[in-house]
Amino acid sequence: MCCAVGLAIGVTLGAGAAAVYGRRNMTKTCLEHFSSASPVTRDIEVNYRVQQFEGHFMEENIYRQKGRPEVDEAWEALGINYRAVKVPSEVGLEVGLASDQVQINQKYGGGFPANVEGLHHLHCLNLLRKGLYYNFNYYKDLGEGAFQNEDHIVQKHISHCVDIIRQQLMCTIDIGVLGQVWYMPGGDDPFPKAFVDFNTKHVCRNYDDIRKWAEERQLPIDVPDDYLEPPKPGAKIRAGIP
Repeated sequence: MCCAVGLAIGVTLGAGAAAVYGRRNMTKTCLEHFSSASPVTRDIEVNYRVQQFEGHFMEENIYRQKGRPEVDEAWEALGINYRAVKVPSEVGLEVGLASDQVQINQKYGGGFPANVEGLHHLHCLNLLRKGLYYNFNYYKDLGEGAFQNEDHIVQKHISHCVDIIRQQLMCTIDIGVLGQVWYMPGGDDPFPKAFVDFNTKHVCRNYDDIRKWAEERQLPIDVPDDYLEPPKPGAKIRAGIP
């Protein structure tokens, strides 16, 4: 009897372990096929969970509200302005960084300074938020961050962000569908109206784990003048900002 119970437990645990391994293996395969190679996956396990989007049209969460310190703090907490991380040289080359890209001086350990692209996308979205017609004057008067620059540079920065987000959304186009719901418009209209329901469910990556990875690996705030390796003779140097 004990042997039978033990065998049953063993089979159950074995099936459970196989299921967990299968999910992890499937996640790894998906990442390899549908995501750029990344040093992030060397250190943390990227996984997925179902998440309900907040798509309310009239109700505003903190990220949608007009510019003020509390709103800026909420956006900052997403990691939108983290400094570059240090990627070891061998890892950088394996994930697609090029040997002629900027590197850290060997006397400080070498490696590549690099930024997590997803955090840059959020940085761009935050700049678009600040550039909205009802926020622009507030941030222009503050004169911080991108708004320290001349107007034509701010325009270039914002248009860069618009197009980066455009390309990202087209590259990873969401093929889910939006249904519609009935609502009562109120007032003198007694008939219900149809409206798109943006409160949909999505399969999302573990954002906070990825954000923490970038936070913990930021380069120092203050670095010596020779922190970056000078370009080698014959290195490709562009004529202007790419």
